Amino acid sequence: MKPKMKPQMKRSVSNILPIQARSRKIILKKRTYENNNHHEETQEIKPVIIIPARYESSRLPGKALKYIEGKTMLQRTFEKCIEALSKQDVYIATNNLKIKKHCEEFGANVLMTSSSCLTGTDRIAEASKYIKCDVVINVQGDEPIINPLDIKKIIDTAREYPGEIINGMAIIETLDEFVNPSIPKVVARPDGKLLYMSRAAIPTTKKLQFETAWKQICIYAFPVDSLKTFAKQYNKTSLEQIEDIEILRFVEMGYDVRMIQLSGSSFAIDTPEDLKKIRKYVRTKS
Repeated sequence: MKPKMKPQMKRSVSNILPIQARSRKIILKKRTYENNNHHEETQEIKPVIIIPARYESSRLPGKALKYIEGKTMLQRTFEKCIEALSKQDVYIATNNLKIKKHCEEFGANVLMTSSSCLTGTDRIAEASKYIKCDVVINVQGDEPIINPLDIKKIIDTAREYPGEIINGMAIIETLDEFVNPSIPKVVARPDGKLLYMSRAAIPTTKKLQFETAWKQICIYAFPVDSLKTFAKQYNKTSLEQIEDIEILRFVEMGYDVRMIQLSGSSFAIDTPEDLKKIRKYVRTKS
């Protein structure tokens, strides 16, 4: 008597459920077969950090290579990033040979990009083509005291919500921060999805008074497919151009951006005055 053969499972491809999160693995597809058995296909999410760095800065030329107590701004940023993710998964993307040489001196992975990138996000989109990964964590090169725990929180949230764009925000504590055009202000829905971001002082009362507001923290998680779509735009989108805020391009293209609260302890360097402040801060902490 021949043994009974197990029925072969046939895929019902019309019954593919949405992506779901499970710790560090995600369920890419969950299929129901004709015998009502279920089969999940999982894959480890692979994050990398890319730090875009350029030499030409209108307000502070060569700022990536400015020294802060014996180390450049870029090296300090890189060292904070490798506290959050292994060194082999942290890259610096630049189009400048001086920056490339400097990065090689302190042992960083360097990816050369074209000089025609519109923004830092366009630069990491180009650089990501040469790396095998699922999500790119973007940390700006002018964040020498960025909190590694904030970077880790962005990475963990990207694993929890695979396929989503993630950005950080923190509570604005002072009126000076609220009216400072160098600090993008965040307006989000109750569920954390970004409604708008502006350099203007928003939101305000009817009398234009400051009550409560949030500021952007420039750590992002970008699924690689979203970067490909972003980079297909050969010009900045309308609101992105007006505000000079790159994340608005994603909003204008119809993407949701999930905002999460971070510590807010970071300090971006944009001007000579900022550089003086950060040098004094690091000196007092040494």
